[in-house]
Amino acid sequence: MARAYRFVWLDVFTRSRLKGNQLAVFPDAHGLSADTMQQIARETHLSETTFVFPRDPATDAREGYPTRIFAVFGEMPFAGQPTLGTAWHLARATGQSEVALAVPVGRIPVRFRARDGDSFGEMDQPDPVLGSVHNPRALAEALGVSVEEFDRSGPAQTISTGVPFGVVPFRSADRLASLRPEWSRLETYLRGTDAKFLYLIARRDGAHRAVARMFFSGGEDPATGSAAGPAVAWMVLHGWARPDEEVVIAQGDAVLRPSRIHARARLEGGRPVGVRVGGYCVPVLEGTLTVP
Repeated sequence: MARAYRFVWLDVFTRSRLKGNQLAVFPDAHGLSADTMQQIARETHLSETTFVFPRDPATDAREGYPTRIFAVFGEMPFAGQPTLGTAWHLARATGQSEVALAVPVGRIPVRFRARDGDSFGEMDQPDPVLGSVHNPRALAEALGVSVEEFDRSGPAQTISTGVPFGVVPFRSADRLASLRPEWSRLETYLRGTDAKFLYLIARRDGAHRAVARMFFSGGEDPATGSAAGPAVAWMVLHGWARPDEEVVIAQGDAVLRPSRIHARARLEGGRPVGVRVGGYCVPVLEGTLTVP
């Protein structure tokens, strides 16, 4: 028998509709199989679609709402933008100021507070795991740039707070903005590394202390919350930011979906810890999807 599932559509890491990164949330996905969830994610064709399997309120408050995150290409163990957006919707629906999601990498709490007249959410990400340092020449060849275009204040390195990203620092924000890499070359390069994706960053003066871009098989991501955690960990390690200083990362401008990601991290014993990533969300539409 066909069943209708309610969903909400949000723009995440923005305070304005039709900007930021889009997310579809199915707040009660009981009865959906993994195959059907994957088909729905392909149907929405967004960066991610989330499926929540609520239990009783006391258990969900204690252990987190069981949530599965699907991209068009498959299920994700963690992703920042869908974590923030899903928690934002659940907090709005329940009136809670803190909502935790239970995802494959663990329990991710998201706290909400009023900030500049809107609800601002901030998630705790797992402590960063530092991976390998990338070879500058091989990396430059994959990106189609010269090694002189990388910022030398620290090496390109894989860092993970749930998803391993190669954090790649550029000297010039303008050069980063003009970059047009070929995904096939990046994909070939990534297969020989411990990174799943590359997160390209550059310093910039003004309100947005850093700019970032992230390419994948489907194009370019407007906002990547799971990469902002590794990026701010890298920034604190290499002097781009002070410990526990909030950095605003501008992403998505190149694809006309400007996003603003707030991130910070501490240092303990010379290692980054206490990673927090946050931002704003806005609802766009809601409806129902009927599946067999």
